[in-house]
Amino acid sequence: MNLLTKSTSFYIVLFLVIINTACKKNNVKKIRPNVIIIYTDDQGAIDLNCYGAKDLETPNMDKLVQSGIKFSSFYAAPICGPSRAGLMTGKVPQRTGMLENDKGAGDMEHSGMPTEEYTMAEMFKNAGYNTALLGKWHLGYTKERQPGEQGFDYWFGHLVGCMDNYSHYFYWNGANRHVLYRNGKEVFYPGQYFPDLMVKEASAFIDKNKEQPFFLYFAMNTPHYPYQGTPEWLKYYQDKGVVYPRDLYAAFISTMDDKIGELLNKLEKEGLRENTIIIFQSDNGYSTEKRAHCGGGTAGNLRGSKFSLFEGGIRVPAAISWPGKLKAGETREQMASNCDWMPTLAELCGIDLDTSDLDGRSLVPLLEDNNLESRHSDGFCWKFQEQWVARKGDWKLLGNPKIMGEEFTYGDSLFLVNLNKDPGEKNNLSLKYPEKVDELLKQYKKWQERNYESNKKTYEISASK
Repeated sequence: MNLLTKSTSFYIVLFLVIINTACKKNNVKKIRPNVIIIYTDDQGAIDLNCYGAKDLETPNMDKLVQSGIKFSSFYAAPICGPSRAGLMTGKVPQRTGMLENDKGAGDMEHSGMPTEEYTMAEMFKNAGYNTALLGKWHLGYTKERQPGEQGFDYWFGHLVGCMDNYSHYFYWNGANRHVLYRNGKEVFYPGQYFPDLMVKEASAFIDKNKEQPFFLYFAMNTPHYPYQGTPEWLKYYQDKGVVYPRDLYAAFISTMDDKIGELLNKLEKEGLRENTIIIFQSDNGYSTEKRAHCGGGTAGNLRGSKFSLFEGGIRVPAAISWPGKLKAGETREQMASNCDWMPTLAELCGIDLDTSDLDGRSLVPLLEDNNLESRHSDGFCWKFQEQWVARKGDWKLLGNPKIMGEEFTYGDSLFLVNLNKDPGEKNNLSLKYPEKVDELLKQYKKWQERNYESNKKTYEISASK
Protein backbone atom coordinates (compact mmCIF):
# COMPACT_ATOMS: atom_id res chain seq x y z
CA MET A 1 0.00 0.00 0.00
CA ASN A 2 2.86 2.31 0.88
CA LEU A 3 4.59 1.42 -2.38
CA LEU A 4 1.39 2.14 -4.32
CA THR A 5 1.08 5.53 -2.62
CA LYS A 6 4.65 6.43 -3.57
CA SER A 7 4.09 5.28 -7.13
CA THR A 8 0.86 7.26 -7.38
CA SER A 9 2.53 10.34 -5.93
CA PHE A 10 5.34 10.05 -8.48
CA TYR A 11 2.92 9.99 -11.41
CA ILE A 12 0.90 12.86 -9.98
CA VAL A 13 4.04 14.98 -9.67
CA LEU A 14 5.13 14.00 -13.19
CA PHE A 15 1.70 14.90 -14.55
CA LEU A 16 1.81 18.30 -12.83
CA VAL A 17 5.28 19.00 -14.22
CA ILE A 18 4.10 18.19 -17.75
CA ILE A 19 1.01 20.38 -17.36
CA ASN A 20 3.10 23.22 -15.91
CA THR A 21 5.56 23.02 -18.79
CA ALA A 22 2.77 23.01 -21.36
CA CYS A 23 1.15 26.01 -19.68
CA LYS A 24 4.42 27.89 -19.72
CA LYS A 25 4.85 27.21 -23.44
CA ASN A 26 1.28 28.29 -24.08
CA ASN A 27 1.78 31.45 -22.04
CA VAL A 28 4.88 32.31 -24.07
CA LYS A 29 2.72 32.15 -27.17
CA LYS A 30 0.08 34.38 -25.67
CA ILE A 31 2.54 36.86 -24.14
CA ARG A 32 4.44 37.44 -27.38
CA PRO A 33 2.73 40.50 -28.96
CA ASN A 34 0.72 40.52 -32.13
CA VAL A 35 1.84 43.03 -34.76
CA ILE A 36 -0.27 45.02 -37.22
CA ILE A 37 1.19 47.44 -39.74
CA ILE A 38 -1.37 49.86 -41.20
CA TYR A 39 0.21 51.26 -44.35
CA THR A 40 -1.75 54.02 -46.07
CA ASP A 41 -1.13 55.06 -49.65
CA ASP A 42 -0.30 58.59 -50.90
CA GLN A 43 -1.42 60.26 -47.66
CA GLY A 44 -0.03 63.78 -47.32
CA ALA A 45 2.42 64.62 -44.53
CA ILE A 46 -0.14 66.53 -42.46
CA ASP A 47 -3.36 64.93 -43.69
CA LEU A 48 -4.81 63.94 -40.34
CA ASN A 49 -5.79 66.18 -37.46
CA CYS A 50 -2.98 65.25 -35.09
CA TYR A 51 -0.45 66.26 -37.77
CA GLY A 52 -2.03 69.64 -38.38
CA ALA A 53 -4.97 69.26 -40.79
CA LYS A 54 -7.83 71.58 -39.83
CA ASP A 55 -10.36 70.58 -42.48
CA LEU A 56 -10.40 66.77 -42.07
CA GLU A 57 -12.26 64.36 -39.81
CA THR A 58 -9.80 61.65 -38.69
CA PRO A 59 -10.77 60.61 -35.14
CA ASN A 60 -9.64 56.97 -35.39
CA MET A 61 -6.21 57.70 -36.83
CA ASP A 62 -5.77 60.46 -34.25
CA LYS A 63 -6.71 58.12 -31.40
CA LEU A 64 -4.26 55.51 -32.67
CA VAL A 65 -1.38 57.98 -33.04
CA GLN A 66 -2.05 59.57 -29.66
CA SER A 67 -2.11 56.16 -27.97
CA GLY A 68 1.57 55.76 -28.83
CA ILE A 69 4.62 57.64 -30.02
CA LYS A 70 4.32 59.95 -33.01
CA PHE A 71 7.22 60.78 -35.33
CA SER A 72 7.48 64.24 -36.85
CA SER A 73 10.54 63.55 -39.06
CA PHE A 74 9.81 60.11 -40.45
CA TYR A 75 10.81 59.15 -43.99
CA ALA A 76 10.16 56.66 -46.78
CA ALA A 77 10.79 56.43 -50.52
CA PRO A 78 8.81 58.87 -52.72
CA ILE A 79 6.76 56.19 -54.51
CA CYS A 80 4.83 53.06 -53.64
CA GLY A 81 6.91 50.00 -54.59
CA PRO A 82 10.30 51.16 -53.29
CA SER A 83 8.65 52.35 -50.08
CA ARG A 84 7.22 48.88 -49.50
CA ALA A 85 10.58 47.27 -50.28
CA GLY A 86 12.20 49.40 -47.57
CA LEU A 87 9.50 48.47 -45.09
CA MET A 88 9.63 44.73 -45.84
CA THR A 89 13.43 44.33 -45.83
CA GLY A 90 14.92 46.95 -43.54
CA LYS A 91 17.07 48.12 -46.44
CA VAL A 92 17.03 51.18 -48.67
CA PRO A 93 15.15 50.29 -51.88
CA GLN A 94 18.28 50.57 -54.04
CA ARG A 95 19.76 47.58 -52.23
CA THR A 96 16.66 45.46 -52.85
CA GLY A 97 16.54 45.94 -56.61
CA MET A 98 13.40 48.08 -56.28
CA LEU A 99 14.63 51.26 -57.92
CA GLU A 100 11.17 52.20 -59.14
CA ASN A 101 7.62 50.82 -59.16
CA ASP A 102 6.98 47.43 -60.73
CA LYS A 103 6.50 47.41 -64.48
CA GLY A 104 4.60 44.16 -64.37
CA ALA A 105 2.01 45.09 -66.98
CA GLY A 106 4.76 45.18 -69.61
CA ASP A 107 7.48 42.92 -68.19
CA MET A 108 6.10 40.60 -65.55
CA GLU A 109 9.09 38.26 -65.60
CA HIS A 110 11.64 40.85 -64.53
CA SER A 111 9.58 43.03 -62.23
CA GLY A 112 9.46 43.09 -58.47
CA MET A 113 11.76 42.47 -55.57
CA PRO A 114 14.28 39.59 -55.85
CA THR A 115 13.31 36.54 -53.82
CA GLU A 116 16.74 36.51 -52.16
CA GLU A 117 15.66 39.41 -49.95
CA TYR A 118 14.67 38.35 -46.43
CA THR A 119 11.33 39.96 -45.60
CA MET A 120 9.70 41.05 -42.40
CA ALA A 121 6.98 38.47 -43.05
CA GLU A 122 9.61 35.72 -43.23
CA MET A 123 11.11 36.99 -39.99
CA PHE A 124 7.76 36.70 -38.19
CA LYS A 125 6.90 33.37 -39.80
CA ASN A 126 10.23 31.88 -38.72
CA ALA A 127 9.51 33.11 -35.18
CA GLY A 128 6.22 31.17 -35.06
CA TYR A 129 3.81 33.92 -36.08
CA ASN A 130 0.90 33.39 -38.46
CA THR A 131 1.26 36.02 -41.18
CA ALA A 132 -1.16 37.76 -43.54
CA LEU A 133 -1.12 40.53 -46.14
CA LEU A 134 -4.40 42.29 -46.87
CA GLY A 135 -4.45 44.94 -49.56
CA LYS A 136 -1.69 46.13 -51.85
CA TRP A 137 1.56 44.23 -52.48
CA HIS A 138 3.31 45.97 -55.42
CA LEU A 139 6.56 43.99 -54.99
CA GLY A 140 6.19 41.39 -57.71
CA TYR A 141 3.76 39.61 -60.03
CA THR A 142 5.27 36.22 -60.88
CA LYS A 143 4.44 33.35 -58.54
CA GLU A 144 7.84 33.30 -56.83
CA ARG A 145 7.58 37.02 -56.06
CA GLN A 146 4.03 37.03 -54.76
CA PRO A 147 3.29 37.43 -51.02
CA GLY A 148 2.80 33.69 -50.47
CA GLU A 149 6.41 33.07 -51.49
CA GLN A 150 7.74 35.97 -49.45
CA GLY A 151 6.64 34.90 -45.96
CA PHE A 152 2.88 35.37 -45.90
CA ASP A 153 0.74 32.39 -44.93
CA TYR A 154 -2.36 34.13 -46.27
CA TRP A 155 -2.92 37.03 -48.61
CA PHE A 156 -5.86 38.83 -50.19
CA GLY A 157 -5.68 41.85 -52.42
CA HIS A 158 -3.92 43.07 -55.53
CA LEU A 159 -0.36 42.88 -56.78
CA VAL A 160 -0.53 46.07 -58.85
CA GLY A 161 -0.16 49.71 -57.85
CA CYS A 162 -3.87 50.47 -57.53
CA MET A 163 -7.30 49.31 -58.56
CA ASP A 164 -10.89 50.45 -58.72
CA ASN A 165 -12.46 49.76 -55.33
CA TYR A 166 -15.74 48.46 -56.75
CA SER A 167 -14.92 46.63 -59.99
CA HIS A 168 -11.45 45.53 -58.78
CA TYR A 169 -10.02 46.29 -62.20
CA PHE A 170 -6.66 47.87 -62.98
CA TYR A 171 -7.28 50.00 -66.05
CA TRP A 172 -4.54 52.58 -66.14
CA ASN A 173 -2.16 50.71 -68.42
CA GLY A 174 -3.59 49.03 -71.49
CA ALA A 175 -6.79 47.01 -71.51
CA ASN A 176 -8.95 46.59 -68.42
CA ARG A 177 -7.64 43.83 -66.20
CA HIS A 178 -9.24 42.24 -63.14
CA VAL A 179 -6.61 42.09 -60.38
CA LEU A 180 -8.20 40.81 -57.14
CA TYR A 181 -6.62 37.62 -55.77
CA ARG A 182 -6.60 35.38 -52.73
CA ASN A 183 -3.51 33.23 -52.20
CA GLY A 184 -2.63 33.44 -55.89
CA LYS A 185 -6.08 32.59 -57.23
CA GLU A 186 -8.33 35.16 -58.87
CA VAL A 187 -11.50 35.90 -56.87
CA PHE A 188 -14.54 37.97 -57.82
CA TYR A 189 -16.61 40.31 -55.65
CA PRO A 190 -18.09 42.71 -58.23
CA GLY A 191 -19.58 45.82 -56.71
CA GLN A 192 -18.31 45.11 -53.20
CA TYR A 193 -16.24 47.95 -51.72
CA PHE A 194 -12.62 46.89 -51.33
CA PRO A 195 -11.96 48.67 -47.99
CA ASP A 196 -14.96 46.77 -46.57
CA LEU A 197 -13.57 43.51 -47.94
CA MET A 198 -10.22 44.27 -46.25
CA VAL A 199 -11.87 44.78 -42.87
CA LYS A 200 -13.93 41.61 -43.32
CA GLU A 201 -10.80 39.61 -44.17
CA ALA A 202 -8.91 41.12 -41.23
CA SER A 203 -11.72 40.19 -38.85
CA ALA A 204 -11.70 36.60 -40.07
CA PHE A 205 -7.91 36.39 -39.77
CA ILE A 206 -8.00 37.74 -36.21
CA ASP A 207 -10.76 35.29 -35.25
CA LYS A 208 -8.71 32.41 -36.57
CA ASN A 209 -5.45 33.46 -34.91
CA LYS A 210 -6.41 35.20 -31.67
CA GLU A 211 -5.00 32.38 -29.53
CA GLN A 212 -1.54 32.63 -31.09
CA PRO A 213 0.75 35.46 -32.20
CA PHE A 214 0.02 36.96 -35.60
CA PHE A 215 1.50 39.52 -37.97
CA LEU A 216 -0.99 41.42 -40.14
CA TYR A 217 0.21 43.76 -42.89
CA PHE A 218 -2.88 45.90 -43.54
CA ALA A 219 -1.72 47.65 -46.73
CA MET A 220 -4.51 50.02 -47.67
CA ASN A 221 -4.91 51.39 -51.19
CA THR A 222 -6.31 54.63 -49.78
CA PRO A 223 -6.27 57.57 -50.35
CA HIS A 224 -4.50 56.55 -53.58
CA TYR A 225 -6.53 57.33 -56.69
CA PRO A 226 -9.20 56.66 -57.81
CA TYR A 227 -10.74 58.81 -55.07
CA GLN A 228 -13.76 56.74 -54.01
CA GLY A 229 -14.87 57.85 -50.59
CA THR A 230 -18.37 56.97 -49.44
CA PRO A 231 -21.27 59.19 -50.60
CA GLU A 232 -21.91 60.21 -46.97
CA TRP A 233 -18.42 61.64 -46.53
CA LEU A 234 -18.43 63.26 -49.95
CA LYS A 235 -21.67 65.06 -49.13
CA TYR A 236 -20.26 66.04 -45.71
CA TYR A 237 -17.25 67.82 -47.20
CA GLN A 238 -19.18 69.40 -50.03
CA ASP A 239 -21.70 70.75 -47.52
CA LYS A 240 -18.78 72.23 -45.59
CA GLY A 241 -17.66 74.04 -48.73
CA VAL A 242 -14.43 72.11 -49.22
CA VAL A 243 -13.45 72.75 -52.84
CA TYR A 244 -12.43 70.32 -55.57
CA PRO A 245 -10.25 68.24 -55.54
CA ARG A 246 -9.77 68.51 -51.78
CA ASP A 247 -13.37 67.42 -51.25
CA LEU A 248 -12.79 64.11 -53.08
CA TYR A 249 -9.54 63.45 -51.27
CA ALA A 250 -10.97 64.41 -47.88
CA ALA A 251 -13.95 62.07 -48.32
CA PHE A 252 -11.56 59.21 -49.08
CA ILE A 253 -9.38 60.05 -46.06
CA SER A 254 -12.36 60.00 -43.69
CA THR A 255 -13.68 56.79 -45.26
CA MET A 256 -10.26 55.25 -44.66
CA ASP A 257 -10.38 56.50 -41.09
CA ASP A 258 -13.71 54.69 -40.60
CA LYS A 259 -12.17 51.41 -41.77
CA ILE A 260 -9.16 51.80 -39.50
CA GLY A 261 -11.63 52.41 -36.67
CA GLU A 262 -13.44 49.17 -37.50
CA LEU A 263 -10.16 47.25 -37.35
CA LEU A 264 -9.26 48.80 -33.98
CA ASN A 265 -12.74 48.04 -32.63
CA LYS A 266 -12.29 44.39 -33.60
CA LEU A 267 -9.10 44.20 -31.57
CA GLU A 268 -10.81 45.81 -28.59
CA LYS A 269 -13.79 43.47 -28.83
CA GLU A 270 -11.52 40.42 -28.82
CA GLY A 271 -9.44 41.76 -25.92
CA LEU A 272 -6.30 41.87 -28.07
CA ARG A 273 -5.46 45.57 -28.15
CA GLU A 274 -3.23 45.50 -25.07
CA ASN A 275 -1.05 42.79 -26.58
CA THR A 276 -0.87 44.18 -30.10
CA ILE A 277 1.81 46.49 -31.45
CA ILE A 278 0.37 48.72 -34.16
CA ILE A 279 2.45 50.72 -36.59
CA PHE A 280 0.75 53.41 -38.64
CA GLN A 281 2.43 55.05 -41.62
CA SER A 282 1.87 56.48 -45.09
CA ASP A 283 4.04 55.08 -47.88
CA ASN A 284 4.96 58.45 -49.44
CA GLY A 285 3.66 61.97 -49.98
CA TYR A 286 0.37 62.97 -51.59
CA SER A 287 -0.10 62.67 -55.35
CA THR A 288 -0.47 65.47 -57.88
CA GLU A 289 -0.93 63.09 -60.82
CA LYS A 290 -3.73 63.73 -63.30
CA ARG A 291 -5.47 60.57 -62.13
CA ALA A 292 -5.44 62.09 -58.64
CA HIS A 293 -7.20 65.19 -60.01
CA CYS A 294 -3.79 66.93 -59.85
CA GLY A 295 -3.92 67.04 -56.06
CA GLY A 296 -6.21 67.08 -53.07
CA GLY A 297 -3.65 66.24 -50.41
CA THR A 298 -1.23 68.57 -48.66
CA ALA A 299 2.13 68.59 -46.97
CA GLY A 300 1.51 71.90 -45.20
CA ASN A 301 4.57 74.14 -45.38
CA LEU A 302 6.75 71.31 -46.71
CA ARG A 303 7.83 71.55 -50.33
CA GLY A 304 7.13 68.82 -52.87
CA SER A 305 4.87 65.79 -53.21
CA LYS A 306 4.95 62.17 -54.41
CA PHE A 307 7.88 61.46 -56.82
CA SER A 308 9.99 64.20 -55.23
CA LEU A 309 12.83 63.97 -52.72
CA PHE A 310 11.87 67.30 -51.20
CA GLU A 311 10.29 66.80 -47.77
CA GLY A 312 6.72 66.73 -49.06
CA GLY A 313 7.50 63.62 -51.08
CA ILE A 314 9.33 61.56 -48.48
CA ARG A 315 8.34 62.83 -45.02
CA VAL A 316 5.25 60.91 -43.89
CA PRO A 317 2.97 60.59 -40.85
CA ALA A 318 4.09 57.64 -38.71
CA ALA A 319 3.51 56.28 -35.22
CA ILE A 320 3.88 53.15 -33.10
CA SER A 321 1.47 52.11 -30.35
CA TRP A 322 1.60 49.34 -27.75
CA PRO A 323 -0.64 50.21 -24.77
CA GLY A 324 1.01 49.71 -21.42
CA LYS A 325 4.38 48.81 -22.94
CA LEU A 326 5.34 51.91 -24.92
CA LYS A 327 4.83 55.51 -23.91
CA ALA A 328 1.70 57.30 -25.09
CA GLY A 329 1.04 60.84 -26.24
CA GLU A 330 4.69 61.60 -26.98
CA THR A 331 6.47 62.85 -30.10
CA ARG A 332 9.93 62.04 -31.46
CA GLU A 333 11.42 64.75 -33.65
CA GLN A 334 14.57 62.76 -34.42
CA MET A 335 14.87 61.53 -37.99
CA ALA A 336 13.78 57.92 -38.58
CA SER A 337 12.94 55.76 -41.59
CA ASN A 338 10.56 52.97 -42.51
CA CYS A 339 13.67 50.76 -42.86
CA ASP A 340 13.85 50.98 -39.05
CA TRP A 341 10.59 49.13 -38.41
CA MET A 342 11.94 45.64 -39.10
CA PRO A 343 14.78 45.73 -36.52
CA THR A 344 12.54 47.65 -34.10
CA LEU A 345 9.83 44.99 -34.21
CA ALA A 346 12.40 42.21 -33.92
CA GLU A 347 13.67 43.74 -30.67
CA LEU A 348 10.20 44.44 -29.26
CA CYS A 349 9.02 40.91 -30.04
CA GLY A 350 12.16 39.15 -28.83
CA ILE A 351 13.08 37.84 -32.28
CA ASP A 352 16.73 37.12 -33.09
CA LEU A 353 17.50 39.08 -36.27
CA ASP A 354 20.86 39.58 -37.94
CA THR A 355 20.93 43.34 -38.54
CA SER A 356 24.51 43.58 -39.81
CA ASP A 357 23.42 44.05 -43.44
CA LEU A 358 20.40 46.26 -42.76
CA ASP A 359 20.15 50.00 -43.28
CA GLY A 360 17.43 50.24 -40.65
CA ARG A 361 18.24 50.48 -36.96
CA SER A 362 16.10 49.60 -33.99
CA LEU A 363 14.19 52.59 -32.66
CA VAL A 364 13.65 50.98 -29.24
CA PRO A 365 16.32 53.09 -27.48
CA LEU A 366 14.74 56.24 -28.92
CA LEU A 367 11.25 55.10 -27.95
CA GLU A 368 12.44 54.72 -24.39
CA ASP A 369 14.54 57.91 -24.18
CA ASN A 370 13.68 61.07 -26.09
CA ASN A 371 17.03 62.61 -25.16
CA LEU A 372 18.94 60.37 -27.54
CA GLU A 373 20.13 61.44 -30.99
CA SER A 374 18.60 60.09 -34.18
CA ARG A 375 19.56 56.49 -34.85
CA HIS A 376 20.87 57.88 -38.16
CA SER A 377 22.94 60.73 -36.76
CA ASP A 378 25.80 59.53 -38.99
CA GLY A 379 23.74 60.32 -42.08
CA PHE A 380 21.17 58.84 -44.48
CA CYS A 381 20.62 58.87 -48.24
CA TRP A 382 17.78 58.49 -50.72
CA LYS A 383 17.68 58.03 -54.50
CA PHE A 384 14.90 58.04 -57.08
CA GLN A 385 15.64 58.09 -60.81
CA GLU A 386 18.22 60.86 -61.29
CA GLN A 387 17.28 62.57 -58.02
CA TRP A 388 19.28 61.86 -54.87
CA VAL A 389 19.62 63.15 -51.34
CA ALA A 390 22.33 63.03 -48.69
CA ARG A 391 21.34 64.13 -45.21
CA LYS A 392 23.28 64.50 -41.99
CA GLY A 393 21.78 66.28 -38.99
CA ASP A 394 19.90 69.37 -40.14
CA TRP A 395 21.78 69.56 -43.43
CA LYS A 396 20.31 68.09 -46.60
CA LEU A 397 21.82 68.09 -50.07
CA LEU A 398 19.53 67.36 -53.01
CA GLY A 399 21.02 66.34 -56.35
CA ASN A 400 19.01 66.99 -59.53
CA PRO A 401 15.87 67.94 -57.56
CA LYS A 402 12.43 67.61 -59.13
CA ILE A 403 8.83 68.46 -58.32
CA MET A 404 5.96 67.75 -60.70
CA GLY A 405 4.92 71.03 -62.31
CA GLU A 406 8.03 73.01 -61.28
CA GLU A 407 11.13 73.98 -63.25
CA PHE A 408 14.65 73.96 -61.85
CA THR A 409 17.70 75.68 -63.33
CA TYR A 410 21.17 74.23 -63.83
CA GLY A 411 22.27 76.22 -60.79
CA ASP A 412 19.91 74.16 -58.65
CA SER A 413 21.37 70.78 -59.66
CA LEU A 414 22.96 70.77 -56.20
CA PHE A 415 20.43 72.17 -53.73
CA LEU A 416 21.61 72.56 -50.13
CA VAL A 417 19.21 73.35 -47.27
CA ASN A 418 19.25 73.52 -43.50
CA LEU A 419 15.99 71.92 -42.42
CA ASN A 420 16.05 73.46 -38.98
CA LYS A 421 16.19 77.00 -40.35
CA ASP A 422 14.35 76.38 -43.62
CA PRO A 423 11.89 73.46 -43.27
CA GLY A 424 10.14 74.53 -46.47
CA GLU A 425 13.39 74.10 -48.45
CA LYS A 426 13.01 77.42 -50.21
CA ASN A 427 16.62 78.67 -50.15
CA ASN A 428 19.53 76.97 -51.92
CA LEU A 429 22.64 77.45 -49.76
CA SER A 430 25.06 75.48 -51.96
CA LEU A 431 27.12 78.52 -52.97
CA LYS A 432 27.24 79.84 -49.42
CA TYR A 433 28.45 76.59 -47.83
CA PRO A 434 30.63 74.74 -50.41
CA GLU A 435 32.39 72.72 -47.70
CA LYS A 436 29.04 71.29 -46.57
CA VAL A 437 28.22 70.40 -50.18
CA ASP A 438 31.53 68.52 -50.49
CA GLU A 439 30.93 66.66 -47.23
CA LEU A 440 27.47 65.48 -48.21
CA LEU A 441 28.54 64.69 -51.77
CA LYS A 442 31.20 62.35 -50.40
CA GLN A 443 28.60 60.75 -48.13
CA TYR A 444 26.33 60.10 -51.13
CA LYS A 445 29.11 58.62 -53.29
CA LYS A 446 30.13 56.24 -50.51
CA TRP A 447 26.48 55.19 -50.13
CA GLN A 448 26.21 54.59 -53.88
CA GLU A 449 29.26 52.32 -53.83
CA ARG A 450 27.64 50.15 -51.16
CA ASN A 451 24.41 49.96 -53.17
CA TYR A 452 26.33 48.86 -56.27
CA GLU A 453 28.14 46.08 -54.45
CA SER A 454 24.93 44.89 -52.79
CA ASN A 455 22.95 44.80 -56.05
CA LYS A 456 25.81 43.13 -57.88
CA LYS A 457 25.83 40.32 -55.32
CA THR A 458 22.02 39.92 -55.49
CA TYR A 459 21.93 39.66 -59.28
CA GLU A 460 24.88 37.28 -59.34
CA ILE A 461 22.92 34.96 -57.00
CA SER A 462 19.79 35.27 -59.17
CA ALA A 463 21.72 34.57 -62.37
CA SER A 464 23.29 31.44 -60.92
CA LYS A 465 19.87 29.83 -60.31
